[in-house]
Amino acid sequence: MSETPRTERSGDVLAVSVGEVEIARYVLRDDAPLAESPKPYLHPLRTLSGAPLTGYRPSDHRWHKGLQMTLSHVSGQNFWGGPTFTAEDGYQWRDNNGSIRHDRMRRAGGDGGAATVAEDLTWISSTGEHWLEEKRTQRFHSADQGRGLWALDFSSTLANVSGRDLHLGSPTTAGRPNAGYTGFFWRGPRAWTGGDLVSADGRTGDEVMGSEADWVAFSSEHDEIDGGATVLYLAGSSSAPVPITWFARTSPFPVLSPSFAFDEEVVLAPGQTLSLQHRLG
Repeated sequence: MSETPRTERSGDVLAVSVGEVEIARYVLRDDAPLAESPKPYLHPLRTLSGAPLTGYRPSDHRWHKGLQMTLSHVSGQNFWGGPTFTAEDGYQWRDNNGSIRHDRMRRAGGDGGAATVAEDLTWISSTGEHWLEEKRTQRFHSADQGRGLWALDFSSTLANVSGRDLHLGSPTTAGRPNAGYTGFFWRGPRAWTGGDLVSADGRTGDEVMGSEADWVAFSSEHDEIDGGATVLYLAGSSSAPVPITWFARTSPFPVLSPSFAFDEEVVLAPGQTLSLQHRLG
């Protein structure tokens, strides 16, 4: 039986619930240190039975926070958090960590079977300059108690307001193979390490890394409670000519991201926009 998700805001936290279960918590403003490139994030995400679907500030990468929109390489700036990779000296802590600021909520509420969260954000460089303005919409829908399913549609439009060309890339575009993480990035629970990964074209496990596919599914079992779950991630679309390519790992930790700049930079001219759309279910 389907049910419309509902939202409730308390300060800088927006909760999305179905029935008595909070399926998502969206933190609008992160008070983390600048080294983690503070930004809005979704954590925890939960199944309709309340089982966890995300990890938060793991010991290996403190800047990994549930599900978040982020970029590690933007013309020398790091909006991801942590050290930055260069071909010259690998990963190093550099004075280049930017942040993403929630500016305004345009909509937060439920109707027509969905709960929609629409907002305006600004990507601010480490020197305080406004580089990107973002319009982001997240739509929680298709909650079905009988089947144990719900879905999230994510859309983002990034506009270059820096007055210069911006090169959007990844550690792979900077020279590190198979580290092409960009965009809407999911960090799974620690218990999901070593889970099962399969893509629409039949690739499994490590074969998914760097591939192009309409969707990827990540399945595993929970800790503490019986049973397991599957996160189905649809690649969706990018307005850039670079194809969406999957960044995917089951170990040493579970992560998944439809990368729009896996091994090729996307260059935004002043005033130009990049539009992305993805779905998780």
